[in-house]
Amino acid sequence: MEPLIIRGNILFTPRRGELRALPRGYAVCRGGVCLGAFQSLPGEYRGIPVTDYGDALIIPGLVDLHIHAPQYAFRGTGMDCELLEWLKRYTFPEEARYVDLDYATRAYSLFAKQMKNSATTRAVIFGTVHREATLLLMDLMEETGLISYVGKVNMDRDAPDELREPSPEASAFDTFGFINVALRRGYRRTRPILTPRFIPSCSDALLRELSEVRRAYDLPVQSHLSENPEEVALVKRLVPSAAFYGEGYERFGLFGGEARTVMAHCVYSTEAEVERIRKNGVWVAHCPNSNLNICSGIAPVRRYLEAGIRVGLGSDVAGGQTESMFRAVTDAIQVSKVRWRYLDPEARPLSFPEGLYLATKGGGSFFGRVGSFEPGYEFDAVVLDDFILPHPYPMTLAERLERAVYLGLDREGIRAKYVGGCCQFQYTE
Repeated sequence: MEPLIIRGNILFTPRRGELRALPRGYAVCRGGVCLGAFQSLPGEYRGIPVTDYGDALIIPGLVDLHIHAPQYAFRGTGMDCELLEWLKRYTFPEEARYVDLDYATRAYSLFAKQMKNSATTRAVIFGTVHREATLLLMDLMEETGLISYVGKVNMDRDAPDELREPSPEASAFDTFGFINVALRRGYRRTRPILTPRFIPSCSDALLRELSEVRRAYDLPVQSHLSENPEEVALVKRLVPSAAFYGEGYERFGLFGGEARTVMAHCVYSTEAEVERIRKNGVWVAHCPNSNLNICSGIAPVRRYLEAGIRVGLGSDVAGGQTESMFRAVTDAIQVSKVRWRYLDPEARPLSFPEGLYLATKGGGSFFGRVGSFEPGYEFDAVVLDDFILPHPYPMTLAERLERAVYLGLDREGIRAKYVGGCCQFQYTE
């Protein structure tokens, strides 16, 4: 198989805090796997066609570790509520509509189209409790070319009648059916993930049933953890025997360890919970935009990084008002500055290279060797044309990329996008 070679200004973060730049460099892959990034093209690749993007910026694809597809339709509304009120007034009524496949088709088509055109190349996605609508979402995501995990949500308590599943057994049976159909369809890029919504909406009996499903199919897990003070207090009342929120999942084998797990938010995790997250290898999906919008707070991301916890970024639409992972990067940096200035003077703010690392290699690790142009990494790339952001003086590549991210170039400046070594789209001049 002949290698794929692209040329441009290559930028990536091989280590947290390091931004490597190769002016007019080359990125080479074969069979969807990166063979390396080079300043000069090695002799063994001479004579092979090169796709030259000129002065464009080429970065690894962005990874969204936490996004709710059915909430995309009402993003940007209901931002004056806190989490639990927001769920009842906006989220649950909207998600109830997905029992109607015609509505689900219209809404999910909008979501899938935007994800395809975004800088996101991989995503971990919530659906709803509706099996058929979630399978439809998987069909549409498969067509986008992104690599994603998509989950049918489980809820058997503390939810409106139209969303509350009739029993733990019924919820688990429906999930078995969802997984079996998804596997039979033979998706190449779209995979199922176990999705208990959060402890308030999942009884112990349901979590026990889901643990059996997980073991049967060796599925990863996604859920929410310690997002909001009112939510944390509710969990304590519902599960008084648990030493901390995460233990509500852990005692059923749904909190890392054998279960590859991503937990969104972790704003109010206790010391004991943080240690268990680290010990069990749980990924934290930091969602700064959502945590601001629905009044949850600022997660102590520096503390997690220094503890050796795996951290990525999530847009958390529609708590977050946009699917833009560039916005997630800048929000993560900005809220870390607020936390440092007002809450924890020992927690130095995130730098731009650190923010970019979290959105690429940090979150990418949930998918394996993803998020870098180092040899052996799966080849995801986004090509950015920043000519639409003119400037009157020379800038370094690092300055150009930082400016492109802060000014939201992912909204209109994406020239090409590669996922797993395949070009999903390319705009020619």
